[in-house]
Amino acid sequence: MVRNLKAAVYHGREDVRIEDRPEPKPGKGEVKVEVKYCGICGTDLHEYYEGPIFIPTQPHPLTGKKLPVIIGHEFSGDIVEVGEGVKGWNVGDRVTVDACIVDWTCPMCKRGMTNYCYNLGFNGLAADGAFAEYVVVPAYQLHKLAPNVSYEEGALVEPLACGVEGVRASGMKEGDTVFIAGAGPIGLVTLLAARAAGAREIYVSEPMKARRELAKQLGATEVFDPTTVDVKKEVLERTHGIGVDVAFECVGYEPALNSCIDVTRKRGTICVIGIFPKPVTFDPFSGLVATGKHYVGSLAYEGVDFDISIALIADGRINVKPLITKKIKLDNLVEEGFEELHKHRERHIKILVSPK
Repeated sequence: MVRNLKAAVYHGREDVRIEDRPEPKPGKGEVKVEVKYCGICGTDLHEYYEGPIFIPTQPHPLTGKKLPVIIGHEFSGDIVEVGEGVKGWNVGDRVTVDACIVDWTCPMCKRGMTNYCYNLGFNGLAADGAFAEYVVVPAYQLHKLAPNVSYEEGALVEPLACGVEGVRASGMKEGDTVFIAGAGPIGLVTLLAARAAGAREIYVSEPMKARRELAKQLGATEVFDPTTVDVKKEVLERTHGIGVDVAFECVGYEPALNSCIDVTRKRGTICVIGIFPKPVTFDPFSGLVATGKHYVGSLAYEGVDFDISIALIADGRINVKPLITKKIKLDNLVEEGFEELHKHRERHIKILVSPK
């Protein structure tokens, strides 16, 4: 007998409904996970208020899925059923999930860079996600949580993996000086990852007071309010007029990108993690040719970033608990989750959702 279970279903812009959906069954190579917590991502907010953006309106080439779709991709839980052909995973395993859906056959997948798969999709966008009691995922997405990593911390492994991947993509080395534009969720996990990787000094720019305070608490050397001070002047003064070795753009905002360009030394690296809603402009001569600065983008994560993130949480080098600002029930996802984050960004970093 098939049971109906609660799920948050995206139908379109500002149209997410808590509905009864049939309990999913794992197919070949898949597992079924009972969701404990799922975090609200900035991508979820963009889809809710501005979408569909990444949620396909035509069948996705790998999943065949299009809207309506169950959203949510930052989650932890327990394996409750294992599909045919799955090896190495058992009922009761505590897991988090790399949300990338990939084809394994394209040139980028063959190079091991699955986050740049030519047919890339994500749980909660191109396949049903985890704002639900249960979710079915491919076994290749699974990562086992260490015994001392809680389900709440497990739900933050996915965003932390974005920061870890950004630091790896930037080529940042131990002892480097770092600048981070933005102390929202991605800016803060990048801060945590950079500190764990041995950054000597980390300067952060953030207009919201509460987020500035949290960045300082999490290990920033100094945090600046770009609405009241000249960030370029302040960072150059502290780096003896040279600039930082690596800058991370974590906002998706043209002035933030320009700040990164301004404060990075010659032959330094600017790593863009933020998602820009529209094209931006900059001077390629002074910003690139004459200074030899390196520009690199960082999208999502690879599987190794999950393993690194879990290990960093487990051994205490990273504490993600201060990022959790609220926990809510699935029934209240829109009012206490999306609308709360939209109206009161200064109060929150990560809201976790419990399906039960």
